[in-house]
Amino acid sequence: MRVAVVAHRKKTLGGGLDQLRRELERAGVGEFGWHEVPKSKKAPKKVRKAVESGADLLFVWGGDGMVQRCVDAVAGTGVTIAIIPAGTANLFATALRIPRDVRAAVDVGLRGERRRYDLGKIEGEHFAVMAGAGFDAAMIEDADQHLKRRAGRFAYWRTALRHVGDAPVHTIVHLDDQPWFEGPSTCLLLGNIGRISGGIKAFDDASPFDGRLEVGVTTARGALQWARTIGTMATGRTDRSRFVRMGSARKVYAEFAEPVLLELDGGARKRVKRLEAEAVPQAVTIAVPKQK
Repeated sequence: MRVAVVAHRKKTLGGGLDQLRRELERAGVGEFGWHEVPKSKKAPKKVRKAVESGADLLFVWGGDGMVQRCVDAVAGTGVTIAIIPAGTANLFATALRIPRDVRAAVDVGLRGERRRYDLGKIEGEHFAVMAGAGFDAAMIEDADQHLKRRAGRFAYWRTALRHVGDAPVHTIVHLDDQPWFEGPSTCLLLGNIGRISGGIKAFDDASPFDGRLEVGVTTARGALQWARTIGTMATGRTDRSRFVRMGSARKVYAEFAEPVLLELDGGARKRVKRLEAEAVPQAVTIAVPKQK
């Protein structure tokens, strides 16, 4: 194996990046590429540099946003991603049962099982967990790095309170080229992995192995309706909520009456009036714990 590290230097876990170096050396990795970035959007350039230098195992130090940038850069290649979950939510790493411990995560990367996972792709960019437009993206954009460092994953819940009263936007959604939803909505979610922040299962039937994206449109508006929606998600199946419509598709097309903010794996992007998304089967190889 030719090993490289791409690390978000502002993310912390255990003994930090110094411990990561020591664990790789302890494990007998003689030489490895080392690339640090100040923010996740700088990662793809470093990933490409590492791959061009011959790396076939890439340790990614950071959260979901960092992982998203890296899997997007290696999608469709033979490079294996090993995640060191040093972020705020770490939804993808949690779903894959990757331990939040530097030594244990390094061991998974070096000796774990290799599995190929589906990704979603929206506006030409891959995502591993979830993409959202509307309420979800606005909540994430407001949870800036300073707030996330102080409040952790609770930062998202704090900013959610600011947006529960946001006005709905008329939305049209087609699944696999067939009309599926038209009406006012406050959030559109596309899921490859089922759980969101707080361990809540937004998509009960999501699987990163079925070649499909789960789709959810929310019509909840105001604190009471959102509380009922989240309560249903937390205690039962999301599709039982009167304020949610659920579906599944290989391709998704959506139009909005006015521009809404888009997010991918916890990273805010741009405002869009339309979007196209698709599932990309077996798009990336991830090192995961061996099944017992």
